[in-house]
Amino acid sequence: MDPEYYMNIAIELAQLAASEGETPVGAVVVSPDGKIIGQGYNKTEHIDATCHAEIEAIRHASAAIGDWRLEGCSLFVTMEPCPMCAGAIMNSRISKLYYGVKDKYAGSCGSVINLFMEGYRRRVQIYGGISEDRCKKLLSDFFSSLRHR
Repeated sequence: MDPEYYMNIAIELAQLAASEGETPVGAVVVSPDGKIIGQGYNKTEHIDATCHAEIEAIRHASAAIGDWRLEGCSLFVTMEPCPMCAGAIMNSRISKLYYGVKDKYAGSCGSVINLFMEGYRRRVQIYGGISEDRCKKLLSDFFSSLRHR
């Protein structure tokens, strides 16, 4: 499994989010055999506060396999998950998390807190910094364009 390949797809989804005026975060859920079974991007501005990329991708993956349990699956997301998404990742039983850039304001993989290291039953393997420069540039370009409007 090539993390860069799947992160590229998450980046494309993040770019789609940006084109719709959303914070550019994209995510994909990959089955143990390498098939993308769920994808999503931020839709909070247009729908509701719970429509983060990770939640959208998890919902689509669960619908695709007909089960809420995503054991053995991996999640690739362009930005470090927030507390809500960290909870969804653990509750859906995702096995591996790959993220691009840290989130110093709400990151729950160590930037603010590491919820994955707390006493929860579910353990998730975490890999950060995947395509970090590209993910960081996407976010900085987006917020820079907002400031210049």
